[in-house]
Amino acid sequence: MIALLDALLAQTPAADVSGQTQINLVQAIVLGIVQGLTEFLPISSSAHLKVVPIALGWGDPGVAYTAVIQLGSIVAVLWYFWKDLTTITFGAVDAVVRRDYNSQEFRIALGIALGTIPVVFFGLLIKILVPDFDKSPLRSLGAIAIASIVMSLLLAIAEKIGKRNRTYEKLTVQDGILMGLAQAMALIPGCSRSGSTLTAGLLIGLERPAAARFSFLLGIPAITLAGLVELKGALGEGIGDAGVAALIVGTISAFVFSYLSIAWLMKFLQTQNTWVFVWYRLAFGVAILTAIAGGAVKNV
Repeated sequence: MIALLDALLAQTPAADVSGQTQINLVQAIVLGIVQGLTEFLPISSSAHLKVVPIALGWGDPGVAYTAVIQLGSIVAVLWYFWKDLTTITFGAVDAVVRRDYNSQEFRIALGIALGTIPVVFFGLLIKILVPDFDKSPLRSLGAIAIASIVMSLLLAIAEKIGKRNRTYEKLTVQDGILMGLAQAMALIPGCSRSGSTLTAGLLIGLERPAAARFSFLLGIPAITLAGLVELKGALGEGIGDAGVAALIVGTISAFVFSYLSIAWLMKFLQTQNTWVFVWYRLAFGVAILTAIAGGAVKNV
């Protein structure tokens, strides 16, 4: 965090984050690492994909490029949870055939389906009511910083008051709906999809591993839909200065580090709490606000 702040403050005059620059292979690898690590850790990928390139003086990689490499993260989460997904899908179908609506697979499948509705509904609503949302103040560095700080405080509250007395096997349809509503918060840049759902999971009494596991499963439809929508729109505008090699390298890098971050977080939460993410997000937000106040970067 100190290194990030130093890098931000070292940029004088104030950095212009609006210009896109050509992406080389080293930058592609780094951006893939950032996408992979931050997509599934509760620290916000959208925030880091905007801040890190600025901190390193690379400029904006562009919406098209980040949309393409996000495919690596989608493949990674599908691969990691493929067994869970097939078990839930076939189990839910079998439950419908047998009319066993109390089966675990049916409850989880229905929870995922209903939990996906809020993010889709509010996402479409934003597209209709705020067509230029990508350029709105909510996507500014200052807004991202504030969102990061607020979410760090909410996660801290969840850690303090969450009972953590329910396992994955005790998930209910209501859990899916509540965590789905929390997932919709991720439409605000800087909130973090995994961070908001993990926080909600802890608040409703789930154990950390159960909250994380269901958070990932719940996020698969949302991440996939968002990635495909962004990809379609981005490719329609062209991929800018990013070459094919940089796209391939970035996507592979995102896949590898997405898979590693999922595996690490699942193991980490078996024995550890989430305070490291609370403090990181708090420091991340404060660092950005400090850089803006010091004139190191523009609040755009």
